[in-house]
Amino acid sequence: MAPGMQPHSSHDDTLPPTWRQRPKPVGFEIAYKLDGEMLEIDSTRKVDRVRLAAVEQVRFLYAPSNLSSKGFKTQLRLSDGKTITFGNLSWRSLTDMDRDDAGYRAFVCALAATIARANPRARFVAGKPFAFWVVLAGVSVLSLLMLVFITGRALLQGAHAIALLGALLTAASYWQVMPMVLLNKPRDLATGEIPDELVPGRPAA
Repeated sequence: MAPGMQPHSSHDDTLPPTWRQRPKPVGFEIAYKLDGEMLEIDSTRKVDRVRLAAVEQVRFLYAPSNLSSKGFKTQLRLSDGKTITFGNLSWRSLTDMDRDDAGYRAFVCALAATIARANPRARFVAGKPFAFWVVLAGVSVLSLLMLVFITGRALLQGAHAIALLGALLTAASYWQVMPMVLLNKPRDLATGEIPDELVPGRPAA
């Protein structure tokens, strides 16, 4: 494994909380570091410093990168309209990803607590914006109903091979689409709250 190509969070309480991620298969690694009430973002080519008091909204999302990944993202919206987004997955190559849920959660928890202190009026939300979620849910349900209808018609007409294929596609679609809909249901959170279902890595009780 090449150094610096995997997600990483500092677990040492004497060091500032950090997180490293390569968000795209092709591109630079991005390093995030908490420095008091500032977030330092090092994208290799430049270093930005963001005042966490300027964060107006923190949004947690389920956002898988492919059919097999369990991808989650945290999005910060600033008072100037800009957004900062990072997740728990880091690309190592065009086909391979690293996942460090415990490190991701540790950094997100530290970040959320700092934002809550820096700006107690910051809004914490889970899932997609309501309008986007309604469209996502509607399209997902219609797609599944169409697959069920096609599978049923094929079975009634004796086209068992097509019916089997339809059943497999329906099952695969349900397995992939339903978490997108259910986990991304929009809801408000308390200031500083971390939703366990959208920020993985919580130690087992």
